[in-house]
Amino acid sequence: NGILKNEFLLSRPADLAQAREIVKESVAIYNHERPHLALKYKTPDDVHQAFYRQKTVNLYQD
Repeated sequence: NGILKNEFLLSRPADLAQAREIVKESVAIYNHERPHLALKYKTPDDVHQAFYRQKTVNLYQD
């Protein structure tokens, strides 16, 4: 993925374990912290949560 290489992989990992950790952290940042232009500067997590809340029925609504 270009974003992974260009934004998160700033140096070569020392080993496979470090590479896996970098990818794991990068995916978390990408999904939970990094705003996306295509999502109107929201994170994928924000969009997912809003969609889930919209689809949930509130049984206690007046």
